[in-house]
Amino acid sequence: MSEEKKDHILLVDDERHLLVSLRDYLIHEDFMVTTADSGEQALKAMEMFHPDLIVLDISMPGMGGLGFLKRITGPNGKPRYPVLVLTARSMLMDFFKTVEVDGFIAKPCDEAEFVGMIRSILARRRSLSEMKNRSRKKVLLAEDDPAFSARITKLFESSGYDVEVVAGGPELLEKATGAKPDIILAKEMLPRMNGSAAAALLEMMPSTSALPVVLYDETGDAHQLSQKTAKTRCVRRCLGRADAEALLTAVSGVVAEA
Repeated sequence: MSEEKKDHILLVDDERHLLVSLRDYLIHEDFMVTTADSGEQALKAMEMFHPDLIVLDISMPGMGGLGFLKRITGPNGKPRYPVLVLTARSMLMDFFKTVEVDGFIAKPCDEAEFVGMIRSILARRRSLSEMKNRSRKKVLLAEDDPAFSARITKLFESSGYDVEVVAGGPELLEKATGAKPDIILAKEMLPRMNGSAAAALLEMMPSTSALPVVLYDETGDAHQLSQKTAKTRCVRRCLGRADAEALLTAVSGVVAEA
């Protein structure tokens, strides 16, 4: 890979031996790396370039990792750059309920796991960027009733969406990883795997964890389905006995929030 195409990592940690070790390993793995031993130094470095990912230690002198993170966080509560926090997750749960980061890794960390997490975050961010730049949003529809599927597809395509259809849960998982949809619209009662079960699995996979999902259940009610999926964060809306127009309204609302 030519140097100008390499991902540029900003590595921020006050432990010199760890900083050097991780820097050398990342360079060996074909990344560009800039190091900083404090939040203040990291902000100074960012005047010269925009990192593709920031690997951030939290416990540092001066403004520390939390102070630095607040400085690069926008009004929406999200950091302006991808951030991998290098520390113990259990120490920071309360703070990170209000500030979103892309991942945590405890130190000392396994170098292979560390690089694997970096590549996963960068791939997910690229995928999200590609989806946001599309002029027509792509909906992956999981519906096993051909007539209802055709009705949904016709309405959505006339409203400016591209629609790809699968008829079962396993097909939904397979297609979601390759088709890169902007949103998934899935029936709950699907052959071989329910929509809610598929959504939970998609959330566990790095390449699909950020995909928003709208579920509908023609045999139940929205409240029951919402309770069932309460711990599946990618599920943004649950509808019961919905017609095509209601599904379009729900999907459009989720897309507008992205």
